[in-house]
Amino acid sequence: MIKSYLLLLIAIILEVIATSSLKSCEHFTKLIPTIITIVGYLLSIYFLSLILKTIPLGIAYAFWAGLGIVLILLIGIIVFKEIPDLFAIIGLVLIITGVVLIHLFSKTSRY
Repeated sequence: MIKSYLLLLIAIILEVIATSSLKSCEHFTKLIPTIITIVGYLLSIYFLSLILKTIPLGIAYAFWAGLGIVLILLIGIIVFKEIPDLFAIIGLVLIITGVVLIHLFSKTSRY
């Protein structure tokens, strides 16, 4: 099960790299960011597909999307100087709370 969560973490990191590069693609007119985006998304989906043998789809996707959102928001703040407003922060806290609740208390996450 630890291997599955490690693969999930790899999928999340690849998705975050791809999404971060997407901003630099400028409508897919810049070659290097476009390649990073496409390869990152393809590899991310590949790793996500690998873990679906051991982690239920809904649980895996909750982690993938939730942690991806948190990391992208942090990259937006640090790299792109995009400061979230109060409602974005509240939403982020709710997402993190949801992922933690699923992981700690859901019987579905203990497949």
